[in-house]
Amino acid sequence: MMTYKAIETILNHRSIRKFKNQKLTVEQVETIIEAAQYASTSSYVMAYTIIGITDEKLKEELAAVSGQPYVKDNGHLFVFCGDLHRSEQLGTSEQQNAMQESLETSEQFIVATVDAALAAQNAATAAEDLGLGICFLGSLRNDINRVNELLQLPDKVIPLFGLAVGYPDHQPEQKPRLPLEVVYHQNFYQPFEKQLPLIQEFDENLKSYYAKRTSNKRVDTWTAQITRKFSNPIRLDVTPFLKMKNMNKK
Repeated sequence: MMTYKAIETILNHRSIRKFKNQKLTVEQVETIIEAAQYASTSSYVMAYTIIGITDEKLKEELAAVSGQPYVKDNGHLFVFCGDLHRSEQLGTSEQQNAMQESLETSEQFIVATVDAALAAQNAATAAEDLGLGICFLGSLRNDINRVNELLQLPDKVIPLFGLAVGYPDHQPEQKPRLPLEVVYHQNFYQPFEKQLPLIQEFDENLKSYYAKRTSNKRVDTWTAQITRKFSNPIRLDVTPFLKMKNMNKK
């Protein structure tokens, strides 16, 4: 039977939160970035910038924001930013003024966010294909203003998330995903009543997974996690931050 390396790599994904004390080589970093650059991009805007963090003091500052040690202890740390600043700077002063209304819209904020996410997923897959492990870091938004200050980001550039990459120092079990029928609907959105039995079955499977895994065993379900998460609003400073950066205003 024919095998597909990329699909095998994707389906073998798991988040790595403990890395060996070994830095990535320049060649590895550049390969990962090049893979990111070949992700699809809306209208060829390439509305993202990737910042590699090599300064150990800066990594410590970012780890303090996140509360996660693997923001500091990894082979290389990337921060993915939505970037409309580069586009804003093009052209004459008159052209730049004419672009402002468009650049401040929710549509262009979505474009920058999606562009960065697509690039990051390419980077993650490339890293895993190189035998490395990865972990996405939304926790950098725990204090988005502080990250903005640390990285000296100009107007219309926002830190979206980090990506820790390195040599895995553990091999966690792969966490189950929702059933295909819950996330893939044909032709129109399926009523929640049809999804619910599948989610309930998934809850039982996840409960079994948590009970059997080798570390951090617990009694929990997906339903309980989601209801806990959205019952406690977090990062409420992100919305005013975006407006302060002149993004997602209209």
